[in-house]
Amino acid sequence: MVGSGYFIAFEGGEGAGKSTQESLLAQSLIERGVSVVRTREPGGTPAGEQIRHVLLSPEFEGLDARAEALLFAASRGEHVARVIRPALQRGDVVICDRFIDSSVAYQGYGRDLGVQQVRDLSMWATDGLLPNLTVVLDVDPEIGLARFSQRDRLEAEPLEYHRSVRAGFLALAAAEPERYLVLDAREDAAAIAESILTRVVTGIGAP
Repeated sequence: MVGSGYFIAFEGGEGAGKSTQESLLAQSLIERGVSVVRTREPGGTPAGEQIRHVLLSPEFEGLDARAEALLFAASRGEHVARVIRPALQRGDVVICDRFIDSSVAYQGYGRDLGVQQVRDLSMWATDGLLPNLTVVLDVDPEIGLARFSQRDRLEAEPLEYHRSVRAGFLALAAAEPERYLVLDAREDAAAIAESILTRVVTGIGAP
């Protein structure tokens, strides 16, 4: 934790419903008088949004896997410095769509670049910042990907790649269960939202 803020990252495969749950959580916290900052990765800053275009646009198909990992880390470093850390220092609750675990899952597991190497790269880029809570919305890749009619560069990867990514998220959560909340993304959205809110309210001490 930085300052008196609280940092929540949402993780999971494609089509898991992260945006819906992030929105529901933010609204519930705002209604309780909590100051909330919503942001996303890659992106969150002008430079990060430019990097996002390179990383996700199909026009860059075939991007080298190591270059991909470095670009994610570069965007994350800028994002933490410009947005996340200042918000935490102000005492805000930060809700972020993806963070370090996405790099570990997508590049460490999916690209087979080495889990520890990818994690170390992002930990260096962010000066060791980790979320207070990581919510993993777990979904079978076949189900999640079927929700997209058009796919970005990563969504278009083969099914086996996405299965490796899913396994990566679950392995990360199993290794540090006290810092994770893993939920079945197939469950009712309202029930999922209630589980997340309960965990967050306990964490931040909000009424």
